[in-house]
Amino acid sequence: MLKRHLFFFLLSFSLLALTFSTLDTHPFYQPQNWPKPSYNFKGNPLDVEKFKLGRALFYDPILSRDSSISCSTCHLQYTAFTHVDHPTSHGIEGRIGKRNSPSLANLAWRNDFHWDGGVLNLNSQAINPITHHDEMDMTLDEVLRRLDHSPIYAPAFEKTFGTKDIRPFHLVKALAQYTVALVSANAKYDKVMRKEEGVQFSEQELKGYNLFKQNCISCHSGPTLGGDLFKANGLSLDPELNDFGRMTITGKTKDSLLFRVPSLRNIEYSFPYMHDGRYKKLKDVLDHYAHLEDHQVLSKELKRKKPNLSSNDQKDLIAFLKTLSDKQFLFDERFKYAPLK
Repeated sequence: MLKRHLFFFLLSFSLLALTFSTLDTHPFYQPQNWPKPSYNFKGNPLDVEKFKLGRALFYDPILSRDSSISCSTCHLQYTAFTHVDHPTSHGIEGRIGKRNSPSLANLAWRNDFHWDGGVLNLNSQAINPITHHDEMDMTLDEVLRRLDHSPIYAPAFEKTFGTKDIRPFHLVKALAQYTVALVSANAKYDKVMRKEEGVQFSEQELKGYNLFKQNCISCHSGPTLGGDLFKANGLSLDPELNDFGRMTITGKTKDSLLFRVPSLRNIEYSFPYMHDGRYKKLKDVLDHYAHLEDHQVLSKELKRKKPNLSSNDQKDLIAFLKTLSDKQFLFDERFKYAPLK
């Protein structure tokens, strides 16, 4: 009997792997009871071949000047599409950036991008890391030259876009076909919210969920649990990074030290935390919020109600935050590197 069950398990697993390896539909989907995405699909209609092209580009160091790093270098699937080995992102030649790489998920519901909101469209988002001096340090002309002369990419772009003349908008739309597909909506939290049979919070997770609603949900709200607000959370200015956040985009002093409220989805895997990666553990983050002072730069939500979290409260809250881990998303074969055929 055991062998029989094992046989059917392995058969099911093989069929699942076969389904993912022979991808014939675009992976993007609209989760149940979520709002309409912000992304303009009319301007870049879903296309599985363009997704495959974007996926290949995402993992290819051809986009960096010295061909040493790719998008995936700072956005690793197993760690919620971010990096975990250093506080801020590293670019070519060991160059160190100012900010922690944000995790990538549910980007179709975002209205702007980066910690400072400096990019307003997912299609153009990729241009920043490709051309930034401390990241890939590439010119778009050189990227297009390489793609034009590639025996792999030149025919792939012709096949998917119907032209031999590769333009920047072809490149960014292909990459967006991949990143828009990164939908994470199947964590234990989601299953509880959907009232799936046999799935419920443990006693500790439920305590943590109630603490979350009391202390966190004013900023980490909606189905993405964050992503579109810019707030000051009491972090002091790092004198070496000298990063004033959203003010670098707007030029307004009222936006000093405002940074994007990140999504909490898959937060168990997306350490280190904060815009500059200064905290390695979730406990460090909660300790920060549990000891806020009036003299710190705080947005109105934190001024009005500072979280009062005991040591046990923090443990309960962390137990809840771990229910936001979507392992189906983190290990989805469709998002792993796959060569173009």
